[in-house]
Amino acid sequence: MSLGVSDALSERGVHAASTSELPDAVSFNSHTSSPFSSKRSEGRAPVRSGHASLEVQIIAGESAVTSSYATNPLKLLTPRARGQSVWAYTSSFGGGLVAGDQTSLDLRVGPGARCFLGTQSSTRIYRNPAAIPSGHQTRAMLEAGSLLVFAPDPVQSFAGSTYSQRQAFYLGPEGNLVLLDWFTSGRVARGERWGCSHLASRNEVFVNGRVMFLDALLLSPADGELGANHRLGRFNCISTLLLLGPCVRHRATQLLEQVKGEPIERCGELVFSASPVADGSVLRIAGVSVEAVGQMIRRFLAPFSELLGDDPWSRKW
Repeated sequence: MSLGVSDALSERGVHAASTSELPDAVSFNSHTSSPFSSKRSEGRAPVRSGHASLEVQIIAGESAVTSSYATNPLKLLTPRARGQSVWAYTSSFGGGLVAGDQTSLDLRVGPGARCFLGTQSSTRIYRNPAAIPSGHQTRAMLEAGSLLVFAPDPVQSFAGSTYSQRQAFYLGPEGNLVLLDWFTSGRVARGERWGCSHLASRNEVFVNGRVMFLDALLLSPADGELGANHRLGRFNCISTLLLLGPCVRHRATQLLEQVKGEPIERCGELVFSASPVADGSVLRIAGVSVEAVGQMIRRFLAPFSELLGDDPWSRKW
């Protein structure tokens, strides 16, 4: 089923963020560290503001945080630092990004380890009349047999805001990824709907050094009013959910079957589609309300609670 926002899905999103810091592929072997570990090991490099790093390994049979740090304005919280799965949350002072903020996250999940990463709340992108670039980069390395459930709350772009993000995930043999990426129209209660000046997102997944999944989004009023009927129309939230890897393969197949059996409602509150990808599936949702989209996402994510040791969404959405 078409989401009716295909004009917003464009390779032009590749220009939204610098690609110079992200490697195109990673070779996995017993001596391989993460694509960003060389910077960390130098120890003498200046500390970047707005940077966080998290490493999870198997220690005595359980997933455990072995390295964690963050610099202002980014914060990294680990309420469950050891167990069946590590739980970690990113946050920032002020709950979002202002003009000129550039944040980054380096994440490594060791062989057989599990990690859930979310956010404390929606990431707010504040208005930016001067159009000074602001953005975020995530670089994650998932080693053999590891699992990462990357499920932040949505990005909420205020009117006049500018934001670009790029997220790259490098999966080793039998690596597993659940990736959620979603955006809201802004402060609807204040009459703001898709009033941002620039919103771009690019997600890349590499498996054993090969590009397995690439998804780019660009929303710009330069291409026409974002809230127009032929663009985002009545929808106030759009999302992408990717399931990839042998550990989540069964759930990915179930997702395809569930969506196939869902009734189609004319002018319904939700419009969604699911497609198979190599060793997984991808679900796309557009909704009139953020709450409706969140409830549907949670329904599809609920089975992963067994792999995470509990339900991280029990007090959310």
